[in-house]
Amino acid sequence: MPQDILSMNPSELTELMGELKQPAYRAGQVFDWLHRRKAVDFSEMNNLPKDLREKLLAACLITPCREAKKQVSKDGTEKYLFNVGGAFIESVLMSYKHGHSLCISTQAGCRMGCTFCASTIGGLVRNLTAGEMCAQVYQMPRRISSVVLMGCGEPLDNFDATLRFIELITHPKGYNLGMRHLTLSTCGLVPQMRLLAEMKLQINLAVSLHGTTDEIRRQFMPVTNKYPLAQLLDACRYYASTTRRRITFEYTLANGVNDAPNHAQELSVLLKGMLCHVNLIPINAAASAFAPSTRHQGEAFAEILTQQGIPVTIRRSLGEDISAACGQLRAGVSPHH
Repeated sequence: MPQDILSMNPSELTELMGELKQPAYRAGQVFDWLHRRKAVDFSEMNNLPKDLREKLLAACLITPCREAKKQVSKDGTEKYLFNVGGAFIESVLMSYKHGHSLCISTQAGCRMGCTFCASTIGGLVRNLTAGEMCAQVYQMPRRISSVVLMGCGEPLDNFDATLRFIELITHPKGYNLGMRHLTLSTCGLVPQMRLLAEMKLQINLAVSLHGTTDEIRRQFMPVTNKYPLAQLLDACRYYASTTRRRITFEYTLANGVNDAPNHAQELSVLLKGMLCHVNLIPINAAASAFAPSTRHQGEAFAEILTQQGIPVTIRRSLGEDISAACGQLRAGVSPHH
């Protein structure tokens, strides 16, 4: 089985060069070709000797990530369906005045079972490699200024590969994306959140909350059965105090379920004193059995949080007409879904 060379860090590439009886500096050249020049074939690496390129071709593969379909929303959002070794994943490119943000997938499918999310419908197909995550970024026609790990899958359920992706995409001799331009979104896997906190990475953490009690949250997120709200919020406090990084809480508003003034008051109490920010998201009716709250309900909810000193924004939904909005991404088994 050929090695996935796009997932290798510089020290592993140096080790590989030793195995191939090559000088160590070749590792840096290969890393440059893969992560800065975004080569997709060893034949492109024209400053490497021909015999090394042949050895690399025999021993390794550059992660294949082939565009199967592209859709463009009326708001300019672009959704890409990629074939990665027979599994299908989606990435979403959003353009803003300040640059281009890419939402990437970390798994083909998902096993978390969140009721408002289409990515989980077929269950987990497989984890993606770090190289397959990088390839989604490198396929883009424009330089990406920020990456959000919010596509198909739960990043912390694919912990090691996600961490390797962060190492590779932020490497100063590679794509050199700033750590603070990376956002990792989780449904709340408590042990992995605590491990991540101890690494003190300067990334942004977004936690899906969606309810102020276990009873409400369980309607949206089965993970609540394993990690109740009290455990999750303990882990969040630990993360914020250890990393000194602000946590963003994603809170989807569902009409008559979690959007009443008393829910806003409860949320204020739960988050009091924590370094955090709340992102209110109108639920996507196409991906959920729940009805979205009205704009007025969302604004009233936000006003209560503001009065209680909790920073809050209401997210603008992008790409709904091409099923690229929050909760709509889905890993297909074919490009025709």
